[in-house]
Amino acid sequence: MKLVTSKESILEGLQKVQSGISTRNTIPVLNNVHLSAKDGLVQLTATDLEISVQTTCEAKIVREGGTTLPARRLFSIIRELPASDIEINADDKDVATIKAGASVFKIIGISEEEFPPVPEFEGQRTFTLEQATFKKMLAATHYAASTEESRYVLNGVLLSFRDDKLTVVATDGRRMALYEQELEFPEPSAGDVIIPNKAVNELLKTMGAEGTIKIMVGDNQAAFAFGNMLIITKLVDGTFPNFRQVIPAQCEERVSLEREIMLDAVRRVSLVSDKTSSVTLAFDKNQVAISTMSAEVGEASETVAIKYNGKPMAIAFNPDFMIDCLRNLTTDEVALEFSDELSPGVMKCDAPFLYVLMPMRIR
Repeated sequence: MKLVTSKESILEGLQKVQSGISTRNTIPVLNNVHLSAKDGLVQLTATDLEISVQTTCEAKIVREGGTTLPARRLFSIIRELPASDIEINADDKDVATIKAGASVFKIIGISEEEFPPVPEFEGQRTFTLEQATFKKMLAATHYAASTEESRYVLNGVLLSFRDDKLTVVATDGRRMALYEQELEFPEPSAGDVIIPNKAVNELLKTMGAEGTIKIMVGDNQAAFAFGNMLIITKLVDGTFPNFRQVIPAQCEERVSLEREIMLDAVRRVSLVSDKTSSVTLAFDKNQVAISTMSAEVGEASETVAIKYNGKPMAIAFNPDFMIDCLRNLTTDEVALEFSDELSPGVMKCDAPFLYVLMPMRIR
């Protein structure tokens, strides 16, 4: 294999696949990136056997072929090379010579035959939607997914393709974020899949604001193709809980809040909270008093002016859960619905989104 490409092009490609590199494994080739050169492109692939990330960049192909090279070492070398054309020449023993200007490096690779093949997804269920839409849906929900290993089925985001809608849901059992979007697809393609957190984070990092994304679903894997990117992930095995059961059928009070003002106020007050502390929202006529108390740290309070004419009411939430939602939404206002201090609260906005928060004990 021999190719010539620009520093910017190959560096961008290597950057995109870095997160697919395994950090804890006993298989040496999984520390490498697979380079395959043909038809004016060099294809870069990295995998940890749970997630595979693949992209392409333009190159002048002098000799077609492929090899695998240490991913992080290759990235570090190319990043430090002068901004010019870079030549990569791998011999039949997988020793690669990298040249740029007066710089010459030789690094030892591993045969591409040892690299795990990328799965084929032809004939599987396929869905297509705008990248910007899908990215917004994941951004508005992914933070609610569990990270506890004991709740493995919640360690990801549910994609539910049903009733001509895509519903994206994440929950850790104490809060739940849901976003819905109308989407046309054949009825036989309906079903649910759970995408693991690592794949969701990779999608959020690499998806853009333009173009479409194709989602291909197999029996135990899913692939996401957009632009020059392909991300393939294993699915979380198990049945996601019935998320609609936790949505309150009705609420007694509804109040509109300016999102950024509330975000800043809750963030400030929570500076004196500890891991077990709650933030209490005490609603009274045209104001909400936000407060917290920690026996080991201290206490804080702040009053925010709002439009509220309901009965005086207090409800407490985990401050981090409130901040997560307010920070990841983009609307100017959010609505908070609640009934009493023991019932869940629900945040909504002008998008088809809702966020259910379980209350905490008022201190």
